[in-house]
Amino acid sequence: MSRTIAVLGGTGPEGSGLAVRWARAGEALIIGSRDAKRAQDAAEKIKEKSGSQAPLSGMDNAAACAAADIVVLTVPFEGHAPLLKQIKASIRPSSIVIDTTVPLAAAVGGRATRTLGVWQGSAAQETAELVPKGTAVVAAFHNTSAEVLNGNDSVDCDVIVCGDVPEANAVVRELARKIPGVRALDGGKLETSRMLEQITALLIGLNIRPKGQSGIRITGIADAAFEL
Repeated sequence: MSRTIAVLGGTGPEGSGLAVRWARAGEALIIGSRDAKRAQDAAEKIKEKSGSQAPLSGMDNAAACAAADIVVLTVPFEGHAPLLKQIKASIRPSSIVIDTTVPLAAAVGGRATRTLGVWQGSAAQETAELVPKGTAVVAAFHNTSAEVLNGNDSVDCDVIVCGDVPEANAVVRELARKIPGVRALDGGKLETSRMLEQITALLIGLNIRPKGQSGIRITGIADAAFEL
């Protein structure tokens, strides 16, 4: 299936890590940033790092959205709502929007080991409120380490995917499985994303003292559940 993925915030560690992994899997990618030149520079670095010949370019955020079938949000929470308001008119009606955002308290000068209360329930639910009506919003990739994604090793982490459109969830789970080591599990409706965001804050706290890069693994479920 031919598709283009725009990674907004692709100049940052999480976005660039996902882009590297998907480029290696042969996906066509656009790196999005507020500054088109910065996005282009990041795209060149990601292309070199991935060693892939897959299409990879850089554009400003609005142009990246307009050219993409899948839009991935990998921006800090403080820029989340402003970005969505900026790009709303550029999102294709048939697009899937994948939200990786975690509303960490660090966004307002607090601790990164706890999340902020979001009026809508979660950052992903805020996204669903701010994108064009009918856009499929899926929450995923909250708990994958940016540092590990940017490396070459297998990613020892399961990705839980939450969303209200089963077909969109299936697409995102397929993308997750393209990252070596990752298993993808259906986590239910979009409202479940608030729990995924809180797990991220927990993992950050666990990582502080041993300087680790922990992820999560779900046990006790048949292997087939990760492939459905």
